[in-house]
Amino acid sequence: VARWEQKTRRLSKAFGSPYLACYALGGAILLLNFARSHCFTQAMLSQPKMESLDNAMAYCMGLVLLGVGTLFVLSSFFALGFTGTFLGDYFGILKEARVTTFPFSVLDNPMYWGSTANYLGWAIMHASPTGLLLTAVVGIVYVVAILYEEPFTAEIYRQKAAKSHKRN
Repeated sequence: VARWEQKTRRLSKAFGSPYLACYALGGAILLLNFARSHCFTQAMLSQPKMESLDNAMAYCMGLVLLGVGTLFVLSSFFALGFTGTFLGDYFGILKEARVTTFPFSVLDNPMYWGSTANYLGWAIMHASPTGLLLTAVVGIVYVVAILYEEPFTAEIYRQKAAKSHKRN
């Protein structure tokens, strides 16, 4: 959807503004994330537990992963803002420069890896082999997304810097 918007600007035209279109897409992404998390949890709860993970040490490890994941997700959101988090660059909504402060200073794509850590922590806390498998699927999907998003983001900020350099 975001690439289609970037090429056609149809969502921006339909909503009358790139910001409104980005907010609408962001809202849809949030709703889909809630649905994914609910389905993830239901899948774990409907399957047997893994005995080797059903202990206090594993539970604590899951909590730590959940805490670290949440730190990365929330700090990414605060650094990027709503439009930066929800594909605003595809709508032509760019920051002054590419964000390089924490958590981006310690990890590339911290939103994706934080989310993956959340799912992994949740799976371990529930001693769920199903959760572990679904976490791997989430991680693979994020890797594919990164393969598309990273070059795009690098290019649009390179172009922005080149335009800014020409003006000066």
